[in-house]
Amino acid sequence: MGRFDEIHARSIADPSGFWGEAAEDIFWRKRWDKVLDDSKAPIYRWFSGGVTNTCYNCLDRHVEDGRGEQPALIYDSPVTDSKRILTYDALRLEVATFAGALAKLGVGKGDRVILYMPMIAEAVVAMLACARLGAVHSVVFGGFAANELATRIEDCTPKVIVSASCGIEPGRVVAYKPLLDKAIDLAKHKPDHCVILQRPMEEASLVPGRDVDWQEAVAAASPHGCVEVLATDPLYILYTSGTTGQPKGIVRDNGGHAVALKWSMKNIYNVEPGEVYWAASDVGWVVGHSYIVYAPLLHGCTTVVYEGKPVGTPDPGAFWRVISEHKVGTLFTAPTAFRAIRQQDPEGEHIGKYDLSHYRALFLAGERCDPDTLAWAEEKLDVPVIDHWWQTETGWSIAANCMGIEPLPVKPGSPTRPVPGWDLQVLDAEGERVEAGTIGALAAKLPLPPGTLPGLWNAEQRFRDSYLETFPGYYETGDAGYIDEDGYVFVMARTDDIINVAGHRLSTGAMEEVLAAHSDVAECAVIGVHDRLKGQLPVGFLVLKTGAERSDDAVVSEVVTMVRQQIGPVAAFKQATVVKRLPKTRSGKILRATMRKIADGEDYKVPATIDDPQILDEISDSLAHIGYPKSA
Repeated sequence: MGRFDEIHARSIADPSGFWGEAAEDIFWRKRWDKVLDDSKAPIYRWFSGGVTNTCYNCLDRHVEDGRGEQPALIYDSPVTDSKRILTYDALRLEVATFAGALAKLGVGKGDRVILYMPMIAEAVVAMLACARLGAVHSVVFGGFAANELATRIEDCTPKVIVSASCGIEPGRVVAYKPLLDKAIDLAKHKPDHCVILQRPMEEASLVPGRDVDWQEAVAAASPHGCVEVLATDPLYILYTSGTTGQPKGIVRDNGGHAVALKWSMKNIYNVEPGEVYWAASDVGWVVGHSYIVYAPLLHGCTTVVYEGKPVGTPDPGAFWRVISEHKVGTLFTAPTAFRAIRQQDPEGEHIGKYDLSHYRALFLAGERCDPDTLAWAEEKLDVPVIDHWWQTETGWSIAANCMGIEPLPVKPGSPTRPVPGWDLQVLDAEGERVEAGTIGALAAKLPLPPGTLPGLWNAEQRFRDSYLETFPGYYETGDAGYIDEDGYVFVMARTDDIINVAGHRLSTGAMEEVLAAHSDVAECAVIGVHDRLKGQLPVGFLVLKTGAERSDDAVVSEVVTMVRQQIGPVAAFKQATVVKRLPKTRSGKILRATMRKIADGEDYKVPATIDDPQILDEISDSLAHIGYPKSA
């Protein structure tokens, strides 16, 4: 039995002992009464009775331990041509002072604060300031639609909203304040105040009596100390889309969250304190919460806040420039970012322009990493490329190659094995475990490890219904896949992306792997569309690489043949269409469910998270070209 196997086995057999040891790496004002509180199972709590403060663990303890002069945060913004470095000393002072400003506006322990911010250093300052006060922050992606922001205001009833006058996208300025004002008009609940950071690209008009200028508020404030909170008190609420259209407020606690994320930095990512760690995401998403803000700072690393894109700011070398300039050791991003880079620079010519000698590893998550993208990244970067799988709900990895414990052989298409703390199983519709290699529902045996969601904001029954009811004693991930004989996990699709073709359950993810392996295909998606005869049929969407030489029809013909050869005639894969781009959320997830509704002629709502709504018209035109939706 290898070291990884020993550690994983212990984490399952003795979770209290395992996580109790991990918790020694966190500062506690008062130690916990119980590591794992199962008194209200199947709802579990970690470190009940413990008293701590997440901001203290992220900043103050490092300053007190002599890291004050080390850079804590590097802000790099190609869209505004600006950069800024904040040491742990400087960041602590900015956070403490902004916490003082919020306190003067009446924000205290347990109050909610919505943050509606672009990717700037002040977004991190505001998050940590809330944590310092024991207030509960809820970050809403900057530029989110007013009605979506309104539903979040209504659900978490914030005392204060912190925003900026605008965000910057390549080639355009996005005014946030009109969206914020409209959202407040739409919501029944009204915040007492809004703190607005004025950016020079577009200043916002302030509402007298309600709105406060960030700089003026800070100038009039005194630094505020860390407020003691229980380990089980909420740190933040992060809304994720719900199937009913009503967003679900994922709650994260203070104690278990700090313990799990601190543990993950060394054990999963193999990062040491003092190193530069970059999660190329956004603070509006869970990756931004966990790995731009909290985990790197809990571990004493330097984190990068990047206001730009993987391509177009200014070119496909954007990521390599940041890695070279700031001596980044580890990059964590979404596979979709690499597909975009690869599409524009298929030979990786921009990589050779930069010194990447400090760069050690690439971690990918957010969408399944197809083996072809993985192989391209491995070849061009010559570093380990680690796919890992997790969710907004879990807050950190369910399955990963734990580089800090024992690197395991990579299997393309797999995020490797369940991480210590995770007892992952594959279940059939009746909740029975299936044999190795058989596709089923991926579910985690309770209790979940620390750092995962203890519940939904003010919605315990919805939490039970959404995650705990289908398979009693398990957390339902909503993902489908299989675990092979070696214990490697293969996440093939969301449960509803397993399509039923004439009684055969088939994975759209497996078909996408075949399509992505075509030499001219940069990116792809497969959906199941309604068919009277067979129930569902797969349809493929192909984005071709820049400079692809073969015609669209030739590529379509070739991928149809490839699926027939590699998956078999049972897949009934006969149709694909070439598109300029795929509809995605801002975090890079492909909107397959929306594409399916367009193909089936169903009514659909334009998702609030979509990157560019105009793409849906292009998808509709492409589907019409191949005969969808079919007339009755």
